[in-house]
Amino acid sequence: MVHLQVLGEEGVKQVHDATLRILSEVGVILTHPAAREMLAGYGARINGGRVLLPPELIEKSLAQCPRTIRLQGRDPNRAIVLGDGSLHVHNVGGVPNLLDAAGDKRAAVRQDNVNTARLLDALPNVSAITPFFTPQDVPAASMALWMYYDTLANTTKPVHGPGVQTPREVQAVAEMARIACPEGTVSIAISPLSPLTFPDDVVEAMLETARLGLPLGPLPCPIMGATSPLSIAGGLAQQNAEVLASIVLAQLTQPGLPIFYCGRLSAMNMRTGLSVWGNPEIGLIGVGTVELGHSYHLPVNVYGLCTDAHSSDVQSGYERMLNALLPALAGADEISGVGEVWGGMVSSLAQMVIDDEILDYVKRVRRGFGADADSLAVEVISKAMDGARNFLGQKHTVKFMRQGEVLQTRLAKREGWAEWESSGRQGVVERAVERAAELLTTHQSPPLSEQQHAAMQQVIRDEEQASR
Repeated sequence: MVHLQVLGEEGVKQVHDATLRILSEVGVILTHPAAREMLAGYGARINGGRVLLPPELIEKSLAQCPRTIRLQGRDPNRAIVLGDGSLHVHNVGGVPNLLDAAGDKRAAVRQDNVNTARLLDALPNVSAITPFFTPQDVPAASMALWMYYDTLANTTKPVHGPGVQTPREVQAVAEMARIACPEGTVSIAISPLSPLTFPDDVVEAMLETARLGLPLGPLPCPIMGATSPLSIAGGLAQQNAEVLASIVLAQLTQPGLPIFYCGRLSAMNMRTGLSVWGNPEIGLIGVGTVELGHSYHLPVNVYGLCTDAHSSDVQSGYERMLNALLPALAGADEISGVGEVWGGMVSSLAQMVIDDEILDYVKRVRRGFGADADSLAVEVISKAMDGARNFLGQKHTVKFMRQGEVLQTRLAKREGWAEWESSGRQGVVERAVERAAELLTTHQSPPLSEQQHAAMQQVIRDEEQASR
């Protein structure tokens, strides 16, 4: 399948060349003493608080990155491989509020992460899970760890680590992962500050992730017009520089460390000052990010099911479909956003179910269709013309129906008017609410042992004690 492009080979080269200029001429703000000393030892120039990275160091670091990454949770049969050509999907993370079944907004609590992990565990198109909500009923210092604990305890799918900012958090997440799934792998996402700033705790978290050999996802989140240039190409070049600088730090610490290329570039709404997630530019940025990451032979994770809508309405539907489909057609290895509403500030269980169906559409379009002798069906047409002049009774029809030539939907209904009226004129949202409730009633992942629960909770208590 030919992948969708917006940059093309020449555009990718131009962004890469601009990135090398940014890193070698402008540099990154980085004051961490040990990191500065390490970088200087490999040819970087120190200019005050900035570090300037030579192109040859960047190229060498990229060459050391593996081309695929295997992620596994508690069930090895549900492991995924990023970079093997498959499309994988995970949910949005760090959401502060929940929309209940009536559409009312409230602050998230721990139980919401429990319910969400159980629901996402049941949804077939969600292949990995990120800790979803930022619960308000736990101490802020240990919030990320409670998020990870409640997620890991309620799914056997791979779990991406929560966004962490300190080496202690990295160590704690790694220890909890070891307790819950000794044969598994937890990835760690760490965000430098845009533009081009690497605070000491962020640097130390990256170095600790590399020392522990954990797959790293550098996760810069520049906002066009605010913390990056307003032009998409300029924003991509800066985002690329922030990712590549992170890769250099990680590879110098642990050569061969698995790294997946993450892009979270968005734009500012100049009328409100808010970050825009639903505009079509998000999809275009995703395509460009995929092209860049794949030019370095790295697995790529980008935005996907994104919207600025405040509820699961028509706006939400067309925004999230477009912004998921574009990077999927570009060949993204992983897209995010399941359950995201209003720029990641709220979510609902129904939206997660709806997104699982949207992903059926995305994957069907991505799969395309064949044009071989079997699918062109000349003999089948001839047989029909010699007989009943329809194709209902032919084995060819049954075969292509079973292999999914035409998508069969679960939430979207294609029934007659009378059937729709008799069902109470339900729409997709109402059916999704019912389906979410049903799955939470019937689906339960295998539980952790009492010893595992106790050991993981002790890790969190130790972190809470250390932060006092």
